[in-house]
Amino acid sequence: MARLTRAGVLPAPARAGRSVFRSRTLQGFLFTAPLLGIFAAFVIYPILLGLYYASDPDSYRAIFSDPVFRATLANTLWYVVVAVNVKLFLALLLSGMLDYPYPWIRLLSALFLIPWAVPALPGILSFRWMLNSQWGIFNHLLTKFGLASVPWLAQPDTALGAIMVFHIWKYLPFWTIIFVAGRRAIPGELYEAAAIDGAGVVKNFLYVTFPLLRNLYLICTLLSMVFTLGDFTVPWLMTGGAPGDSTHVLATLAYRYTFHMGRLEWGLATFTVALPVTLLFIFLLMRWVKI
Repeated sequence: MARLTRAGVLPAPARAGRSVFRSRTLQGFLFTAPLLGIFAAFVIYPILLGLYYASDPDSYRAIFSDPVFRATLANTLWYVVVAVNVKLFLALLLSGMLDYPYPWIRLLSALFLIPWAVPALPGILSFRWMLNSQWGIFNHLLTKFGLASVPWLAQPDTALGAIMVFHIWKYLPFWTIIFVAGRRAIPGELYEAAAIDGAGVVKNFLYVTFPLLRNLYLICTLLSMVFTLGDFTVPWLMTGGAPGDSTHVLATLAYRYTFHMGRLEWGLATFTVALPVTLLFIFLLMRWVKI
C-alpha cells in the first residue's frame, strides 16, 4: 500500500503528471501550428531575409554614393526635427486652452479632433487640391490680394514644407488630448497654493504645469520621433518624392529602391540605416518608462 502523507493525501505519481503535461503541450503545439507557420512565413522569414540582404556592404556603398540618398537623409532629419518639435510644442500650448471647463470648449474639442479622425487618404487629397497651382484655394487667395501664385508642390522647399504642415495638422489633436489628460491629473491644490503666492498664468505654467508634465512630454517626444521617422503615408501620398526625387524620406526612398528600381537590397539597406536611430529611441523610451 502507498504511504499516506501527514495531511493524509496520497502524493500524485510523477510519471502521470509528466505524461499529462507532455500531452497538453503537444496538443497546444498542434493547435497553434497553423498560426506559428503563418508567423514564420510572413514575419520570421522576411526578417531573416532582410538581415541577409542588409548585411551586404556593396548595398551601402551604392546607396551612399547616390545623391538622392544623401539628400533624403537631410530631408528625414529636417522632417523629424521640425515636425516633432512644432507638433508637441503646439499640443502643449493648446492643451491649456482645451482644459478650461467651459461648454464651448467641449464643442471646440470635438471639432479639434476632426483632423485626427479623418482618414489620411481623403485628407491628403483635399490638401493637395488646395495647394494646386492652378485652381487651389491658397493660390486663389493670393491672387485676390494681388500676389503671384506659388507652385507649392512643384518646388522642393515648399513641397517638403507642405508635407510637414499636413503631418502636424493631422497628428496635433492626438498629442493635444494626451497633454489635456496629463494636465487634468495635476492636483488643483498646487494651483491654489501658487495663486496664494501671487503666481500668474506664466508662472503657473513654468513652476507647476511643465515640471509635472516634463516626463510625459519627453515620452511623447520619443514616441513621436519613432512614428515620424517611419512615416510613409503622408510623404508618399502628398508628393511621392516629387519634384525630382527631392522630397523623399527614408521610408519612401526605400519603397522607390525596392518597387520602382527592383533593388531589394538597396531598400533594405535604407531601412537598416534608420534602424540604429529607431532602436535608440525605443531603448530610451523603455528606460524612461522602466519597462
